[in-house]
Amino acid sequence: MKAKELDKKFDEGKSVMEHFDLSKARRPNHEQRRVNVDFPIWMIQSLDKEAKRLGVPRQSIIKIWLAERLNKSDAA
Repeated sequence: MKAKELDKKFDEGKSVMEHFDLSKARRPNHEQRRVNVDFPIWMIQSLDKEAKRLGVPRQSIIKIWLAERLNKSDAA
């Protein structure tokens, strides 16, 4: 399908998703890499308490808080 045809179909509100192979889609700079970080026990306990309160895994709390802090630093 040519780009003009795809654009027209999209502009008409029709689905164009069948024309894309999403199994190969990637989000730049969102690839994952494992890192090891050592935390003091009191910090792990606090993280676990907050994670339990929110009903999410410890790793999610760490990722969210780090992302918030990094975004805050970028905005400054």
